This record gives sequence, structure tokens and C-alpha cells, in this order.
Amino acid sequence: MKKNMLFTCILLCLYLSINSQNTVKGIVADSKSKRPLTNVFVSIKNNQHQIVTSENGVFFLKNIKNGSLVLQIKLTGYETQNLQLDFSGKPIDLGIIYLFKDITEDLDLSLITITDDELNNDASTADNISGLLQASRDVFLRSAAFEFSSSFFRVKGLDSSNGKVLINGIEMNKLSDGRAQWSNWGGLNDILRNQELSNGLAPSHYTFGGVLGSTNINTRASEQSPGARISYSSSNRSYVHRLMTTYSTGVLKKGWSFSFSGSKRLGVEGFNEGTTYNAYSLFASVDKKINRRHSLSFSGFFTPNRRGKSSPNTQEVFDLKGITYNDYWGFLNGRKTNARIKEVSEPILMLNHYWNLSEKTNFQTNIAYQFGKIGNSRIDFNGGANPSPTYYQYLPSFEVRNNDLAEAYLLQQRFIKEGQIDWNNIFDANVTNKEVGNNNAYVLYEDRTDDKQLTINTILNIEINDNITLSGKIEYRRLRSNAFAKVIDLLGGSGYLDINPFAEKTSLIDKQQNNLINPNRVVEVGQKFKYNYNVNSSISNAFLQAQFNYNKVDFYSAFSVSRTSHQREGLYKNGRFENNSLGESKKLSFTNFGLKGGLTYKITGRHLINANIGYLNNAPTVKNSFSNIRENNNTVDNLQSEKTFTSDLSYILRSPLITSKLTTYYISIRDATEISFYFADGVGGDNTAFVQEILNGINKKHIGFELGIEAKITPTIKLKGVTSIGQFTYDNNPNLYLTSDVAGVGGFDENFRSKDYIALLKNFKVASGPQTAYSVGFEYRDPDYWWVGATVNFFANTYIDLAPLNRSSHFYEDADGLSFNDYDTVLARELLQQEKFDNYRVVNLVGGKSWKIGDKYVSVFATINNLFGEEYKSGGFEQGRNANYRQLRDDNALETPVFGNRYWYGRGATYFLNINLRF
Repeated sequence: MKKNMLFTCILLCLYLSINSQNTVKGIVADSKSKRPLTNVFVSIKNNQHQIVTSENGVFFLKNIKNGSLVLQIKLTGYETQNLQLDFSGKPIDLGIIYLFKDITEDLDLSLITITDDELNNDASTADNISGLLQASRDVFLRSAAFEFSSSFFRVKGLDSSNGKVLINGIEMNKLSDGRAQWSNWGGLNDILRNQELSNGLAPSHYTFGGVLGSTNINTRASEQSPGARISYSSSNRSYVHRLMTTYSTGVLKKGWSFSFSGSKRLGVEGFNEGTTYNAYSLFASVDKKINRRHSLSFSGFFTPNRRGKSSPNTQEVFDLKGITYNDYWGFLNGRKTNARIKEVSEPILMLNHYWNLSEKTNFQTNIAYQFGKIGNSRIDFNGGANPSPTYYQYLPSFEVRNNDLAEAYLLQQRFIKEGQIDWNNIFDANVTNKEVGNNNAYVLYEDRTDDKQLTINTILNIEINDNITLSGKIEYRRLRSNAFAKVIDLLGGSGYLDINPFAEKTSLIDKQQNNLINPNRVVEVGQKFKYNYNVNSSISNAFLQAQFNYNKVDFYSAFSVSRTSHQREGLYKNGRFENNSLGESKKLSFTNFGLKGGLTYKITGRHLINANIGYLNNAPTVKNSFSNIRENNNTVDNLQSEKTFTSDLSYILRSPLITSKLTTYYISIRDATEISFYFADGVGGDNTAFVQEILNGINKKHIGFELGIEAKITPTIKLKGVTSIGQFTYDNNPNLYLTSDVAGVGGFDENFRSKDYIALLKNFKVASGPQTAYSVGFEYRDPDYWWVGATVNFFANTYIDLAPLNRSSHFYEDADGLSFNDYDTVLARELLQQEKFDNYRVVNLVGGKSWKIGDKYVSVFATINNLFGEEYKSGGFEQGRNANYRQLRDDNALETPVFGNRYWYGRGATYFLNINLRF
């Protein structure tokens, strides 16, 4: 009897123990079809462990700690559900939970389109971070990505190199310039949807990140939404047509998953004249779940693309030809032919191994290989006149300066009627030279870079307990790059002489030769010339991060360390640098570290305070390490790692009706380096030279605040407002010096280096897009799956990019080193005032509709940007041609300066239309 009673008590205690565990279960279903949804991710928020729903849509989580926690239910293509639950030792049955189709996913199509559209331009001319921000649900970041991107707005005034982009845990930022090349996966919108954003210094499980945070794109086949998708898009931005198709199997019975996607984008002309576009994209991913602990995944991208570039123009050119004018093209055989084509073809292959050591520990190992080419074409003319239709001697302002008004009028009329590259004249010149036995006057060539990059890393995430999570990563990246110029087309001629005719030719050494090992070489199609060198770079880095989550306070800290090296290997012996161009340069090595930490204090569940602070060291990129990398091994003097101190403080409100976030920030950047290339008049007297301007030891200060607010007025109407007010300035007077490859120019020593200058830049504005931006808008979502929205955006405080040489003693010194005797300090201050662009407003419209036809979904999505065709300057730079006081004074005295500032203009009214079928 006693034994039976003891046995019964034990069973009762065991039963009570089991049932006193915190558990939660439920069924997830589609809100419209009521069908159960499989492979839905269910987890406790801020907890690494997650499960997926069964074939019947069922989930069951157990061993949950007591307290108020958020249950997150997430599936691609549906709105994420976050349920606040209070656990107190009793099981919770949620019954059926309905997920609603996320109609804003169509907005992501446009955001990714903007990414491919804008970030594929030259980084020096157009740089926004829409791609980095598109994964965010934060109202401010989404507005920055979608509403502000066409104005080349930069969050906190920083360029995209300050944010890390990863695919499956592998960093994709280029070692050459620190930026992600979004065109390497452009046109694959469907498989880019699974993204995890860490905003600013916020912790990430995959990387230490940058000042602007990080985005990890998950392309695993097993986590793609199963089914097929076909879409057609039309636009007048860069491409005109896009056809895209995607198919994913989901997880099959034997643990296999497959996903495939492809697209074609093309257009004879985008918004700017002569900007052709031709691209296609292919993607494949295969997953194999080996057992419950191990999975393998392979992903491959191939997205070759070609696009015509567009030119920055002076105000004179804009007044004569308008906002869409582009001087890079001309008619050839009746077709618009652009001389400047950017071609990117860099396949990416990656293999990922996922190892779940336990429910709370996962280990990921990745290897990726990227190879291929980037080419930028242009015309070279060592035996002919400058073919650019906007060359200063072909514009009316040049003859006005010479006081020949009749000739100025003729040039004006000719430019208005023609004003494009004269391909026929170029061919005629080459054919004529060929007939008399001379070499080409002109040649079409490309500046080419062939990269091979290997990345290997391993990532570990451990949930120590319910409150503490550790993340760590070890990574190695190696770049082998070959850069050279290659002949594309002889343009009717027989061969092109590989020399620099502007250099000096002496009896001792022929400085005109680009390669003394093979002098006076005549090159043909497909051959290298002008320059040829290799770059070997590598980076080894590691980071460790700890996150702590409690009822009232969450906080984290992270540390990173890295070792970076760069080395140039010259393959040509350049005549201007016969002792310093062939062979290996000295090896540049940098050891860097980063520290960051932050906390979130939960005043209540709806009111939160968040603070972050960080100090980051970043090694100079290849681009900013060598003063004239194409021609010699010279490295930048006193080269240092860039140091960044950043801090921010935010107040967050999360109520049923209003969601808002107010952030104030302070960022200090020190010891930055910038290198510019241009022709300068008045260098060493009255000479003209092509120079490299090296500005180093640059300090910058970025301060400001950001506000995003979203109010749900009714279940169908939502209002939103965004504000960004910043002040981005130079914080010191950095060092400046020039180098040149032209001998006999005054002001340069025997190494073609100028004396040292101080550029008086302190308190001038950093050119970083609009420093003030506002957006006000609304969105209406009908229960019948159609929606419409509109925003009014206002931009102010956009500044021209400065010519630092004009802010140095070089500006007021004569050839003898003394100040100009006619120097007027008041007038000089006026001439050197930084141009501030006019304020402007842009109105954008967006809308869409979805239908369910049987088991298929059809959706239409459209945007109209800049509805009223507002014309505005989005960026620009001062020409360095007027390199001293007298020249700048005389040029600016003209009604139309010959060497006025060059500008980029925002596009007028543009549209994007997408029709999508899912089944």
C-alpha cells in the first residue's frame, strides 16, 4: 500500500513538474485561404533558438523562462507577428494564428531596384545606401532608402563603405574601396528578401559591423518561400524592361531544397540620353539537410551587366541642352553610341556549412570565391583633338573670354544642334592616318580590373542561458587583382602607339614611353597598354560579442581586431618613373581594432531609451594607399588608419497607435585620406598639368538628429513623418601635396612631387548630399488588398565638393613663391565661398493591388517619383582647373565661366511598374 502511494506521489509530482514548464503552442494559417502554413519560423525574440511549423502549421515551444516575452512568427511574404506573452509556469495555447500577406514586400522590389540603379554608378559621383537599409521596418530608415535615395541622401552624412553587406555571413564589401558592388547580385530581387538589418552599432550575429550597421542577406534555398514567381517591370530610370522568374521547392522529404532565379534587364536609353542598359542575372541555390545537426548550402550568382554612363555638366551646358543631356555619346551608323560603358561581370560562388551543436549553440563555416572583371571604356587621343563635345574650347564661353562674340554665337548654335561625340570624324581621322602609314589618332579602350577574391570564415553563436548570448567570428579575405588598359576598338585605324605625348622626351631616357621594356609599341584590339599592375591585398579579422537581455535592461559589448596588408606589383617600366614602377612596392600593413557597446533601458514596454558608443579603426583601402597606382609604386606619405568615434542616443515609443524614434548622434572621423585626379592650370606658374592631389590627415565631424514617426489613424490609414537635420563639416586643416607625371613643370621636385601645403578646410561643409531632409506622407491600406500612398519630401543644405588646392597657399602664390601683388583678400574670400544648392521639393506616389485567383496570387505595384518634374542639383564639384587666384578671378568675372562647377542633376519625373504572379 505504501509503495503504491509513493509511486502515485512520484507520478503526480512528475506530472505537475511537466505541466508547470512554460510552453506555448499554436497553429499558423493564411488569413485569406485559412490553410495551414508550413516552415514558418517561430521563436522567442532575442533568442537564437527557433523552430518551424509542421506540415499542419503546428508549432510547440517549451522550456521558456518566466516573464513578459515576445513571440515572433515570421514567414517571407507575410507580415511578421510579434505577440506579447506573460509566462508564469502555465502552458499557453494560442489556437489558430493568421498571417496576412505583406503587401509592402512589393515596396522592397522598388528599393532593391533603387540599389542596383544608383549604387552601380561611380562611387565618386553617386553614392547612397538604399541597399543597406531596405530590410528595416524602421520608418526613418525606410524613408531614407526609398524617399531620399534619388537625391543621393546619405544617412548621417556617411557613404556606404561605413555599412557592411553580407550574403550568408560572408562580407561583400570590396577591399579596393570598401563599398559593396550591388550590381554583383542585381536583378535577383526575389531571392534577396530574407534580410537581417543591424542598424548603426546595434549587435549582429554575423559581423562587428560599421558605423551604419550591417545587412545580412540569406539566400539559402531552404529558407526561400516555396513556389514560383514571374514578374515583369517597366521603368524609365536606368533600364526600360525587366523580366524575372524564380522557383523554390521549399524543404523536400529527403532534406533537399532547391531555388533558382533569373532575370533580363534592358533599355536602349534610360532617363539620361545615351545611357544604354543590358544585363541578365542567374542564381542557383541547393541545400541538403544531412541530419538534424548538419546542413550544407551552395549558392551561385552570375549577373553580367553593361550600362552607359552619364556626364556631370556645367551650368553653361545645362542651360543649352537641359537636364537629360549626356556628352558621352554620339551617332554611329544611325545609332546612339556611348563611349563610356561600365561593364561588370563577377560571378560569386559560396559554400556554407551549418552545424547545430545543440539547441543553444550553432556553428557556421563559409567559403566564397569571387572572380571576373570590371571595365570602364573611354576614348584615348594621343594623336588627335579632344573628342569631348563639352571640351572647354568648343563651348561659347571660351570665345566670349577671347572677346570673339561672333565665333561664340557659332559655337553656341553648333552645340545646340549637335553637341555630341562626332564618331564619323574620329573614324575619318584614323582612316586617313592609316592610308598614309601613320598610327591611330584615336582609340576606344577600357580601364580594366580583373579580381580574384577568396573569403573563408567561421561564425559561432552560443546562448549561454536565457539572458546571455555570445557571438564570434574569424575571417580571412585575400584579393589578387590585375589592373590594365586594353584596346577595345581601333575605330577604323591600324594600330595605336603606346606613348604619353605630353611627357618629355630626352636623349637620356624617353619619358613618353609607358613601358620602357617594350618601347614604341603599336597595340591592336585586345592588347594591354598604358599601364599594367597587380595588387595583392589581404585582411584577417576576428570579433567577439556578448549580449545580455533582462526584463528592464538589454546591453551588449563587442570587440574586433584585424590585420590588413596591400602591395602593388608593377608589370610595366614607366618612362616617367623608370626606377619606381616595375616590380613590387613596399608592403603596407595595418593592425586595427574596434570597440563598441550599448544598452536599452525599458522604462515601460512602450517607452525605451537606447544608447550606443563605439571606436573603430579602419585601414586605408587600396584606392587611398598609392598616390598614382597606375604608373608607380609611390605610397601616400604618412599613411594612417582612419579612426572613427561614434555615439548616439535614442528615445523609442511603441504604442498601438504611434511608433516613433528620435535619435541624436555625434561622429568624429580622424586621419582620413582622399586622392583626386584632374588637370590644373597655374601649377608652378602658368603651366597646365595632370595632377594627383593627395589630401591626408583629414578630420571630419558629423552631428545631428533623426526623427521618424508613424501614426495609425484608423485600421486602414497611416500617417508618417521623417526629419533628418545634420551638420557635416571638416574639423581641421589637413595636409596636401601634388604629384604629376609630366616633367619640366615648375613646383615639382625630381620625383614629380610638389611641396607640402595646408588646405584650409576647417568648418567647410562635407559634400554628402542634403544635410537637411523632411518627409511627410500617408498610406491607405484597404482590407481588399489594395493600397496607395503619397509623400512630400523637402531637401536643403546641399553643398558643392571643394577643390582643396584652392584653399592652400598655392592659390595666392606666384611662381617666385611670393604672394600675387594684386591679391585682394575680400574678393578671394568671395571666390572661395562654398556653393550651396537651392532647396527643393519632391512628391512621390506609390500604390499596389493584389488578387487571389484560385491558388495563385497576382499583384501590381507602381511608383512615380518626382511627380512634378522638379529640376534640382543633387551633387557636384569644383573644377581644379583654376588653380590660382588670378585664373579663378578672371574666369568668375565672366558671365559664363569657362571652368565653372560641374553638377549632377536629379532625375525628373520617373516611374516604376511591376506586375507579379505567384503560384
